[in-house]
Amino acid sequence: MPESGFGLFFGLLRRDALLLYRRRSETLAPLWFALIVATAFPLALGPESAKLARIAGGVVWVIFLLSSLLSLDSLFRSDVEDGAFDVMLASRRSLTVVVAAKMLLNWLSTALPLILLAPVLAYSYDLDQGAQQVLVVSLLLGTPLVCMFGALAAALTAQLRRGGVLLSLIVLPLTLPVLIFGAGAVEAVLTGGSARQPLLFLAAGAVVSISFGPWLIAETLKTG
Repeated sequence: MPESGFGLFFGLLRRDALLLYRRRSETLAPLWFALIVATAFPLALGPESAKLARIAGGVVWVIFLLSSLLSLDSLFRSDVEDGAFDVMLASRRSLTVVVAAKMLLNWLSTALPLILLAPVLAYSYDLDQGAQQVLVVSLLLGTPLVCMFGALAAALTAQLRRGGVLLSLIVLPLTLPVLIFGAGAVEAVLTGGSARQPLLFLAAGAVVSISFGPWLIAETLKTG
């Protein structure tokens, strides 16, 4: 990335981070949602530790998928509606760099807090230390791919007035394999198996999403 690209990247990152801080009640909504849902499952299922441990991986992953939807609708919409993207294209700024900055900030504001919270949630579900570590690794590897699918859906629906429902219908089927492999990695450890294969799949998805995701989404915004 040329020097001007770095300047654009960090400038956008700083600008959007400031906007998120100003709307911090909205920014924190996914985290509060995650905490509420995570608390609801043990209350509904009772104190049986074996049952809670079996579902812990799937619960944490479902919580992340659902909470991430709360912030996706506004990912590109404001810049599309106020013409900011058109100005960037007219000034020959790299839209790929713009998208990369927005994707990174989206990951930092939605995925990273849950990853940091995951050990606490896992402990409350009585997961052993090995399963807790696998859960955190699966989230680190799998969340970039989920964020890429979410950003792609946000780009496809950015010009629709009420695209929230359509966005969810696009994102959820695409992210099901990530959910299956993420929860499957934890399940494999709990049953005495190896989490290597599902984690390798998630790692491959992370490489693809980081390498090609910003370009693909930028092209989607251009053609949209």
